[in-house]
Amino acid sequence: MSEITPDLVRHLASLSRILVTDEEVATLAGELNVIVDSIAIVTQAVKGDVLATSHPIPMANVFREDVVEPSLTQESALSAAPDSAEGRFRVAAILDEE
Repeated sequence: MSEITPDLVRHLASLSRILVTDEEVATLAGELNVIVDSIAIVTQAVKGDVLATSHPIPMANVFREDVVEPSLTQESALSAAPDSAEGRFRVAAILDEE
């Protein structure tokens, strides 16, 4: 049995900056204990010569050819912009840079 205590849940919630009620702490402690125990059971079941896998079915990537299709011109993309300069969107600075 794992040791996910209410105090540990409160600590983790504090680190995550999540406000939790006492009722939520109790619920989460129980749910996290079930999750940790389940992982321990699966870990015991696959010990030994079982290879780690990310997917049980072999998969291959399917790529398509890149096809150039008509799209917006730079002028039409900028036409609805509130402000533009030198062919680019102009936005307010968010850093202390020019």
